[in-house]
Amino acid sequence: MSIRLLSTKILTPSQKAILSNSSILVDNYDAIQISYIPIKIDPAYKNLIFTSQHAVKAFLQNYPKTAYNHQDLKAYCVGEKTKALVSDQGIQVVEMTHYGAQLAQRLVDKHPEKTFLFLCSDKRRDDIPNLLTKHKVAFKEQIAYQNTPNPLTFAADYKGILFFSPSGLESFMTNNRIGNSVAICIGTTTAAEAKKHSKNVITANNPTVESVLEKAVEHFKTQTN
Repeated sequence: MSIRLLSTKILTPSQKAILSNSSILVDNYDAIQISYIPIKIDPAYKNLIFTSQHAVKAFLQNYPKTAYNHQDLKAYCVGEKTKALVSDQGIQVVEMTHYGAQLAQRLVDKHPEKTFLFLCSDKRRDDIPNLLTKHKVAFKEQIAYQNTPNPLTFAADYKGILFFSPSGLESFMTNNRIGNSVAICIGTTTAAEAKKHSKNVITANNPTVESVLEKAVEHFKTQTN
C-alpha cells in the first residue's frame, strides 16, 4: 500500500531517503518563508542566545567573522543543529537545550549575572524574554529575521502531515484542515498547537527533522509492508 505524506518544510535528499527507503512518498513545501533583516549588532554583547539556525544565519550576515573575533563570543542555543552551526563558526557553545523554556531556566539558574543578546524572529515565543525578565536577567532582544506565512491550498488526501513549528502549522491551517490525517510534530509546543485542530497528533522522540521522519516511518510501517 502506498503512503503519501505532506511535509510543511522542504526536505533534503538525505531526509527524503528516510521515507523513501520505507516506501513512503512525500510532497514538501515551505509553509513559512524566511527573510533576514539588515541590522546593526552591538559588538559589546558577548553572550548570544540562538533559538534556531535562522537566527545564527541572520547573525552571520550582520556580524561578519572578519570584523570581530568570534572566539570572544559565547553562545546559548536551542537545538542540536543550531549548536552545530554555531560551533562551525568557532563560537563556544556554553549551553544547549531542546526547548526555549528549558534554555531560559538554565540561564536563570546558572548565568543570572550575565547580559545576553537574544536574536529572534518577529514571531518569537514569549518563553525566554518572560522568564529572563521575571528573574531580572539582563538581556537585549533584537529581531533579526521575519517569518512570513506561505498559505498554499492542498486538495490531496494525505495519510500524515509533518509539522515543524507552530507558525508553520498556523500557515497550513489558513487554507487547509488536518482532517483524518495524522499530524506528526517536531516537539511538544508544535504538538500542543496541532491538538487545537485534531485529536490525531503524535510527537517525535527528539525535536529534529530526522526524528519527525523516523516517527512517521514507525507509525506507518505496518501499512507499507
